[in-house]
Amino acid sequence: MAGDDERRGDGGGGGDGHGGFGEAGAAGLPPAPGGTGSGGDELETLIELMARLPGFGPRSARRAALAMVKKRERLLLPLSQALAVVAQSVRNCATCGNVATAEECPICVDPRRDRRLLCVVAEVADLWALERGGAFRGRYHVLGGLLSALDGVTPESLRMPQLAARVAADEVTEVILALPATIDGQTTAHVAAEHLAPTGVQVSQLARGVPVGGDLDYLDDGTLAAALAARQAL
Repeated sequence: MAGDDERRGDGGGGGDGHGGFGEAGAAGLPPAPGGTGSGGDELETLIELMARLPGFGPRSARRAALAMVKKRERLLLPLSQALAVVAQSVRNCATCGNVATAEECPICVDPRRDRRLLCVVAEVADLWALERGGAFRGRYHVLGGLLSALDGVTPESLRMPQLAARVAADEVTEVILALPATIDGQTTAHVAAEHLAPTGVQVSQLARGVPVGGDLDYLDDGTLAAALAARQAL
């Protein structure tokens, strides 16, 4: 039935008419002659590149590519121009690691930000999430990932050494570790605290526990345990 593939999504097991293959199954099928079968090598290259993006797979990338080709003037050409501009002008902020179009990002050059407070995050997306809330008025330090022994990610491959140097140079009084509540996240927080120990700066981390409006019956055991451990007097 028309539209069933879209409703099922890439991983829903519907496939592209190949007997119930999902994203993995479609990716494992032998390539059709001529790449996509009708678009040529150029379109196949676009699809393969888009399939590497988060949230995309072979089928969703193919649908997106065909949609752009179909709406060339409205989507394909403006998108190609925007990508060219971003590739040419966007870089990482030399101070915090945020993305910017200049040597330093707007947050780092904003004199209204509190230089004494430094929030450490794993990725730029985490920085953006905190900025959306508008509750933090200090500055940031983006590590560029999390430590992972399995993936070979070491403190030196992150922006960990620059963190301690920045704390000392900017006269930071408190470092807030806003890292995920995962094994890798907590390992990274522990190592970061060790790197910061010689500076004598106060190190804190985000509170864990019951979210605003949360119902205890729907929370997992780990969240409840963290909430009990971080309980406060009224």
